Amino acid sequence: MNVQSLYIYPVKSLAGISVPYLELDDFGPSRDRRWMIVDELGKFVTQRRLPRLALIKAELNDGVVGIDIPGQGRFMLEPTSEQQRVTVWRDQVVAGVAQNLVNEALSRFCGERLRLVYMPDSTFRRVDPERVVDVRRVGFADGFPFLIANTASLGELNSRLAQAVDIRRFRPNILISGAEPWDEDKWRALTVGSVNFSVVKPCSRCVLTTVDPDTGEKDPNTEPLKTLSGYRKTEGGVIFGQNAVHESPGRIVVGDSVSIFEQEC
Repeated sequence: MNVQSLYIYPVKSLAGISVPYLELDDFGPSRDRRWMIVDELGKFVTQRRLPRLALIKAELNDGVVGIDIPGQGRFMLEPTSEQQRVTVWRDQVVAGVAQNLVNEALSRFCGERLRLVYMPDSTFRRVDPERVVDVRRVGFADGFPFLIANTASLGELNSRLAQAVDIRRFRPNILISGAEPWDEDKWRALTVGSVNFSVVKPCSRCVLTTVDPDTGEKDPNTEPLKTLSGYRKTEGGVIFGQNAVHESPGRIVVGDSVSIFEQEC
């Protein structure tokens, strides 16, 4: 098995970036989801509620995150001295607020008052202690630093759909080829290149998977979630992909070999 593709998401719920390698730091993929969009109450906002966020492109220039807002222009993101307590799922953390200019442009595009906020190194958001005993941190990702997906599972799903979808619907960080469909359900620990990963839990999927990344519109038939729910529904939800944590800093590269060293029988 090998790494087919790697992805980073500099701003939570904006378009991701396909990259040739990922540098891994304490948070997970370096610069992954350190930025997030919040409403006037400081609560996180995603494509679940505003699917057109998919149309905003993100980029990295010498480590600085930029975004391209259709009809508004391109902006480089830098946190100001202003700080705000924000909410992502059950967690509340202190974040830095982006410049007024970009916040105003984002608000115009979305039709409501929104802000971009940044998680600094000084803020510690813990990975779910019920799933990971070690005290590990995560940025603004839903719960865990990594999502691992399997190309064969996507292919098997697409064989059931009237119109195929691509992997961007599922927003993985690591896409692996060379496995059988749904083999990832059994993985418990793996090595990618020289970095070890622990597989924490299956990833339950939501309406965000129904958003077309090219149009920013939800599928009227709620696909592919509807088809997935017919045969991939568990007590934990409708499953596609696996959440994981890395065991050390390092670098992983497209083409790296992948070895499974612990799995369910």
